[in-house]
Amino acid sequence: MRVVEAFRAAFGTDPETVWRAPGRVNLIGEHTDYNDGFVLPFAVPWGVTAAVSPRPDQTIRLLSLQGSTTEPITLATREEATGWTRYAVGVLAMLGDRVRGADIALDGDVPQGAGLSSSAALEVSVASALNELHDLGLTPMEIALLSQRAENDFVGMPCGIMDQAASALCEEGHALFLDCRTLGSRSIPLDLAAHDLRILIIDTQVHHEHAGGEYAKRRAECESAARKLGVDALRDVTDLAGALERLQGDERKRVMHVVTESHRVEALVGMLRAGATREIGALLNASHLSLRDQYEVSSPELDVAVEAAVRGGARGARMTGGGFGGSAIALVDEDRLDSVRESVAAAYAERSWTPPRFLPATPAKGAHRLS
Repeated sequence: MRVVEAFRAAFGTDPETVWRAPGRVNLIGEHTDYNDGFVLPFAVPWGVTAAVSPRPDQTIRLLSLQGSTTEPITLATREEATGWTRYAVGVLAMLGDRVRGADIALDGDVPQGAGLSSSAALEVSVASALNELHDLGLTPMEIALLSQRAENDFVGMPCGIMDQAASALCEEGHALFLDCRTLGSRSIPLDLAAHDLRILIIDTQVHHEHAGGEYAKRRAECESAARKLGVDALRDVTDLAGALERLQGDERKRVMHVVTESHRVEALVGMLRAGATREIGALLNASHLSLRDQYEVSSPELDVAVEAAVRGGARGARMTGGGFGGSAIALVDEDRLDSVRESVAAAYAERSWTPPRFLPATPAKGAHRLS
């Protein structure tokens, strides 16, 4: 295993454990997680593998096979972490005195900038390894919550629980229906092959970076709207028409998206459970229009990808992830994959944009030990 060889070369011994955690793509339920709503992600085949050994001192040594140097980065304290090291060190910081230092080598194949949550994969892989090494007894959901806190409190990205929960809990061949308030979840069969379908991820190759920017602004708008409506979170809005009458401007639009998006998640779960997998495309289309027009987190590249995918024969398509770039997903019949790819590629070529990358995805396994 490449990461084990790199660990051995960097630290002079074999790692005590190796864990892998996947990235995720969200089938539907965007920007609902931090509003206590519902989400429906599934794990993708790409992820981050962490080879880890504990240390008796406070030193943290980190090596990334995707980093700019083949030499490990040595940190005497957790406060010295910068850049990508913050995601791993943040996990140790959240564990506090329960762990000391660690030697960590990382190898990832999540496409960068595609909105497939490589950061959650990194956090969950490291947290899972430390959980085993220190016999902490954390459940997969507790690992997800710990990883979320690392990103919120140490990295400074105000993300919800969805990405980390998907990375930690997902099952192969299933999507994860998650109630972001109660943290109750259940696996929903997503057997696309049985219906001659595929989920095609369309990576716009437009890098998205929303930590502390527009993402945080949207979250603040939702929180402000909830206060004005007298509810704990937008999850609690039951009279949408009445709520919209009390709001203006951007806050009004944000509430419209969040409330209707949670309804779309529940509707899509019902369709999957009823075996109507081929009919969910309309909900994907509606989600994208809401994200574009009400939540305003799409981009020209995402809009063109969605429109061209549907024009090429996709049953439905939507942007996925935080927005402002990243990826779209399309629900496509197996025999229309080439047509959809060609339609999107042609639309990009007409605009002289960087060609998109196409990644057919199947629901993969959540965090698991490799050795």
